Amino acid sequence: MAQNKQIHEKDSVVVKFVGDSGDGMQLLGTLFSDTAALMGNDIATFPDYPAEIRAPHNSIAGVSGFQVHIGKETRIIGDSCDVLVAMNPASLKANLKWVRKGGVILTDIDAYNAGALEKAGYSSNPLEDSTLSSYMVVSPAITTMAKETAMALGMDVKDAARTKNMFCLGMIYYIFNFDLDIPFKLLDKRFAKKPGVSDVNKKVMEKGFNFAETLEVFASTCHIAKVNLPKGRYRNITGNTATAWGLLAAAERSGHKLFLGSYPITPATDILIELAKHKSLGAKVFQAEDEIAGICSAIGASFAGALACTSTSGPGLSLKTEALGLAVMAELPLVVVDVQRGGPSTGLPTKTEQADLGMALFGRNGEAQCIVVAAASPGDCFYQAFNAAKLAMENMTPVILLTDGYIGQGSELFRIPKIADMPTITPPVAKANDPDYTPYRRDAETLVRQWAIPGTEGLRHRIGGLEKTDIYGAVSTDPQNHALMVQNRKDKVMRLASRIPKQEVMGEPEGDLLLVSWGSTKGQIQTAIKEVQGTGKKIGHAHFTNIMPLPANTADIFKRFKNILVCELNGGQFAGYLRMTHPQYQYQQCNKIQGLPFTVEELVNVIKNQIK
Repeated sequence: MAQNKQIHEKDSVVVKFVGDSGDGMQLLGTLFSDTAALMGNDIATFPDYPAEIRAPHNSIAGVSGFQVHIGKETRIIGDSCDVLVAMNPASLKANLKWVRKGGVILTDIDAYNAGALEKAGYSSNPLEDSTLSSYMVVSPAITTMAKETAMALGMDVKDAARTKNMFCLGMIYYIFNFDLDIPFKLLDKRFAKKPGVSDVNKKVMEKGFNFAETLEVFASTCHIAKVNLPKGRYRNITGNTATAWGLLAAAERSGHKLFLGSYPITPATDILIELAKHKSLGAKVFQAEDEIAGICSAIGASFAGALACTSTSGPGLSLKTEALGLAVMAELPLVVVDVQRGGPSTGLPTKTEQADLGMALFGRNGEAQCIVVAAASPGDCFYQAFNAAKLAMENMTPVILLTDGYIGQGSELFRIPKIADMPTITPPVAKANDPDYTPYRRDAETLVRQWAIPGTEGLRHRIGGLEKTDIYGAVSTDPQNHALMVQNRKDKVMRLASRIPKQEVMGEPEGDLLLVSWGSTKGQIQTAIKEVQGTGKKIGHAHFTNIMPLPANTADIFKRFKNILVCELNGGQFAGYLRMTHPQYQYQQCNKIQGLPFTVEELVNVIKNQIK
């Protein structure tokens, strides 16, 4: 029995759960992060799982993981792990590089048989040689103890073996002084229809908790500092769920029913799943037979007067481009959510990337400008989904919202806003029997046409994919009219630059180096800048949410810095876009294309090299 237990305070810790596909690592990470949030910690999570439905057992390809950063302020998932829970040799082999020296490795000695070691690429047992000499290794017979506990409660051998993840989680809860009452309630909720399963899992978790208490190595445990948040109602939310909620909020504030027409695709499917739960709020969800049907159904719903949306990832956005051009030509509001993943083609289905920016900006035939915005975090997905819907409906044009696998499937603490406090959305809906109504009569300032909902008395009109005459909407191939309509559609988007919020600069407003970013890289870059403070150099950070059009003060910001460094998870697409729109400045690049987010260490090294 561990004696004289000492508790050390820590501001934050990073825990990563890794194991074979089917070992329940996603469940483990979700339970741990939910518990931490309910205990009062800030959280940031990152699921990392293979694309294969069932990779070979004990193989590197089959390793599934879930990283959780908890503490009093955790805007990023963390570079290295303080604790790695590795269920088998393959998961240890694949993730050892992410563990800090001196960190804790909790692994199951029962999994280290000759066959598993060989399949993982080990020539000797890492628990017995010097491979893990730099770490604190705890390797009890986890499967054996979990099975004994579960089978004593009547569970069969196969199912009993699966409870080993709960045994590990119990040990982790002990290490960080968590109360088991919270995860017990979470298990009861999760297995509400199977109370027997919940009871067994709780018993195994408790067994792991009590076993950890007997180990001398855990005589010293941690208490994680709680986050100080403004008063409000919070929940642990993924970016995909937040996106769905943002669209629901926009439907409420606009007074138009929400319609989502989508085809399931990793990592965007959870948006479809979440919205399907909310029929009581008026949401209509159509799971289409393919990506093209998904967007075409949404365009039809938009014509009929709905807040119309479609969700997808990179390959699906490719398939939607022809129909997206139709929405541009018809000037109908449409929200396209692209949860980016590694490409090209099917690429890396479960890994993150920012590789679709070029397609969002330019991936359509003809001159077909779309508004493009990007979310910066899981919680920001709510606000940018709402913003995308507002822009689409008030400007009668498609909007592409870019998120990615990292923030779409990752989660953070989110303060749930009051819908009544959100901005109103006022689409330019035409009034019945308006004697002056014509399909393409535009507002003089914004160039936005009116939205004539079918069935509204006295508003018969024609729109479609063929070019129409200005104002009246008759089919036309007149060269001058085509040039005018193309310019009108473009200017409608570009005039937004003066109405969207001005671009802000964090850190120094002028100086030696400006870091430029967009999308999910915000937290890592802000953290890296903090770590290089004290160098005597003036460093600023401009993180762009509005990409097409760029804010009107972009050039004014760029001219105030000697050097500009553009950081993005692709080969340099935003940097190339800036060279097109603001060619008077020189842009350095920091790029990563590995299916992973930036680490703070990577960014710190690049910044230090820049400011030398």
